[in-house]
Amino acid sequence: MSIDTVENAANTPDQPQPFAELGMKEDEYARVREILGRRPTSSELAIYSVMWSEHCSYKSSRAHLKQFGDKAPQTAALLVGPGENAGVVDVGEGWAVTFKIESHNHPSYVEPHQGAATGVGGIVRDILTMGARPVAVMDSLRFGRIDAPDTARVLPGVVTGIGSYGNCLGLPNVGGEVYFDESYAGNPLVNALCVGVMRTDGIKLAKADGPGNKVVLFGARTGGDGIGGASVLASATFETEGKTKRPSVQVGDPFAEKVLIECCLEIFAADLVVGIQDLGAAGLSCATTELAAAGTGGMDVDLDLAPLRDPTLVPEEILMSESQERMMAVVTPEHLDEFLAVCAKWDVNATVIGTVTDTGRLRMRWHGEQIVDLPPRTAAHEGPVYERPIEKPYDQDALNEHDGHDLPRPRNGSAMRATLLRLAAGPNLADKSWITDQYDRFVMGNTVLAQPEDAGVLRLDESTCRGIALSTDGNGRYTRLDPYAGAQLALAEAYRNVATTGARPLAVTNCLNFGSPEDPAVMWQFTEAVRGLADGCLTLGVPVTGGNVSFYNQTGSTPILPTPVIGMLGVIDDVAKRTPQGFRTDAAVVYLLGDTRDEFGGSEWAHVVHGYLGGQPPTVDLAREQLLAGVLIDAARDGLLDSAHDLAEGGLAQALVESCLRRDAGVRIDLPDGADPFVALFSESTGRALVSVARSEEVRFTDLCAERGLPVARIGVVDLLTPALEVHDLFNLPLRELRTAWAATIPHQFG
Repeated sequence: MSIDTVENAANTPDQPQPFAELGMKEDEYARVREILGRRPTSSELAIYSVMWSEHCSYKSSRAHLKQFGDKAPQTAALLVGPGENAGVVDVGEGWAVTFKIESHNHPSYVEPHQGAATGVGGIVRDILTMGARPVAVMDSLRFGRIDAPDTARVLPGVVTGIGSYGNCLGLPNVGGEVYFDESYAGNPLVNALCVGVMRTDGIKLAKADGPGNKVVLFGARTGGDGIGGASVLASATFETEGKTKRPSVQVGDPFAEKVLIECCLEIFAADLVVGIQDLGAAGLSCATTELAAAGTGGMDVDLDLAPLRDPTLVPEEILMSESQERMMAVVTPEHLDEFLAVCAKWDVNATVIGTVTDTGRLRMRWHGEQIVDLPPRTAAHEGPVYERPIEKPYDQDALNEHDGHDLPRPRNGSAMRATLLRLAAGPNLADKSWITDQYDRFVMGNTVLAQPEDAGVLRLDESTCRGIALSTDGNGRYTRLDPYAGAQLALAEAYRNVATTGARPLAVTNCLNFGSPEDPAVMWQFTEAVRGLADGCLTLGVPVTGGNVSFYNQTGSTPILPTPVIGMLGVIDDVAKRTPQGFRTDAAVVYLLGDTRDEFGGSEWAHVVHGYLGGQPPTVDLAREQLLAGVLIDAARDGLLDSAHDLAEGGLAQALVESCLRRDAGVRIDLPDGADPFVALFSESTGRALVSVARSEEVRFTDLCAERGLPVARIGVVDLLTPALEVHDLFNLPLRELRTAWAATIPHQFG
């Protein structure tokens, strides 16, 4: 097979090229020709097609994502912001933490196990490239109806993929969420988060600086799996009638990645690299163009030196392959032998494939013939930017006008008891331990709190009591009703969950999951959500450190619910003072913090009982969230709280269910005088938390709330001797019956 060289490209300007098949628009192809002053070689076309894909270039979202920088709160903790592989924040005592969340939605539909597994592997390498040791993972998952045949195919594979890869790496999975909604049928959301820890002086960046420095490809060999994988899959709509535009999914090897992690950490400790980049979406195309563009500006590569698993691969396939467990490093000549020796020690394959230059060009040869000669910034950073048409969905006003207040509500104790059981057994609120028990939550020995707690809490290192808390949250129904408020509600819940453990919220990562950007209604949802998130982060004082946009999440013309998922990082000075979720001390007094309003738009009650979506989501009050968080954090620091749990989906009723079942502790509840029992139990008003306080600390705690102006109501007492959830004058529900309903749903469906 003849190789398309630069010389040949210059001499055959009219040769047809398959740019459309690679997902490139005609005007984009024309712009490539303009940049190069000729038609691209087939290898150059491969590079531009994946680097200018929606997944890699953010061409439909970039103009709007600038708000995260323009509205970024001023915070000294932010060490590395958006633009690198992951953000980095200073958490004190010389420690830095890097964290990021990304999607692997489309590959996980095509091949659930490998799609989810390689999603974990990819986000772990993003954290590793910053110079950090990965210390934990989390996941945010959404599937179609729980009883849908395709959910039975997709969910078990996704769960085993996440569990097997993370468990083999020895990383605890400390939290996450699982939701079901028919809009995700055929398009599950698999969002994976990883967090890593390093010293503040150990940050590594993705740049190829220093002419004469060597470019080393190390890790696994390049294979034919995942050619164009995530970069194409995440840039195309799934059609209902077939699997067009679905190339093969990457195949992961967690044991190879574990060795690669340890090898990299030894390399970092010896300070042997100038720059480093992992090979994820767009593979070698991304690593070479981004490293060159961010550094001195040029790179010469002998592509035929890249170690291959499949010797039949041609240059275009090598450049587009997304084979896993690969890294690229820039190493000075004087450190090269030591770098290679470390790789040999760990039995990690390492090959010098190029040299950094100051030419401003990325040039690649194949057996001595020039096949690539392009300005790297044009591929990595200067792709097309679209101002997509934006239009409010035609049914948005009608959706908001029909608030559902005429939906029949339970009016007596037995009806409310039945409603509580039905919601607790519903797939979104039911026990997820069938899933989470497949993940190791305590490996490495630094996990302090993990699923099903409000947030995962980790000690940074054996040498310190300092820790971090992490939560992921999102609600597609709220965002469908009001994208601006929906994004802020996700932000507020993640913020509240972190604070509930006693940690101070510090920074945000996000994964923005939406339908096709070519649909003006979807772009309206997206732009409103981005605006809401940027404004909310500014108000709360938590910067966005990075994240991911996932478009084309739809089957045919039907988009998913717009689903911004927020990952929140917090810091706690002493993990011994964290606050757990469940009731645990007899006679502890139960308090409800915050205000309860008649708010059921997008609620779990409306969804489960009536299959209804309409009205307005709960009111967002970020000032109240800050006030509540301040009380929870200070009360935890002073040892005033026995337990704490935020109120979210399912309202007070579900918070009581989970607080009781966490440690099989009964509780006796008296709802506030004059309150509508249904509203008091099932409203999803935000800015609220349920806490239990030892009697000896009651006065100190209520004084703290009064000083801050936080509404507080004494609503009950923990009763360890009576294993029941009792709501005075309404119902008495034995915990055995409650647990049976709550725990049976997922195992019954998936075995």
